[in-house]
Amino acid sequence: MHGLLAARPGPRSWVQALAPIDSRKRALATLDRVGLADLAMRRVDSLSGGQSQRVAIARALVAEPRLVLADEPAASLDPAAGEEVMDVFARVVRETGATLVFTTHNLAHALAHGRRIVGLREGKLALDAPSHELAIGDLRGLYD
Repeated sequence: MHGLLAARPGPRSWVQALAPIDSRKRALATLDRVGLADLAMRRVDSLSGGQSQRVAIARALVAEPRLVLADEPAASLDPAAGEEVMDVFARVVRETGATLVFTTHNLAHALAHGRRIVGLREGKLALDAPSHELAIGDLRGLYD
């Protein structure tokens, strides 16, 4: 429900309990889209790191944005959970037609999930190319 709350005026504390059925359906459908419908009634603080990240993705996507900005979406996760989160992002963005702009230090994620890679070094543009034209070695040069 949090992703829909910004569209509603007034206090938020009662909105979840009194939310219109269409808002509840959208929230549950979005949780299902990220593979968490079965955990819809659990508190986020009881979920794993990867599950919490997928809840954050659902919160961002429930409002059906055309642009999603994600700052290091997999940074605090173990490799398997990080890959799962990036796969969910990629799939959902592909299904909805939204544009995803994400920052990452994970070079494999950049190549696997980015269509275009923009790299900065010392605050200046150092790389701007389609990901299919690049290899990990090209990206490692950004950190030299």
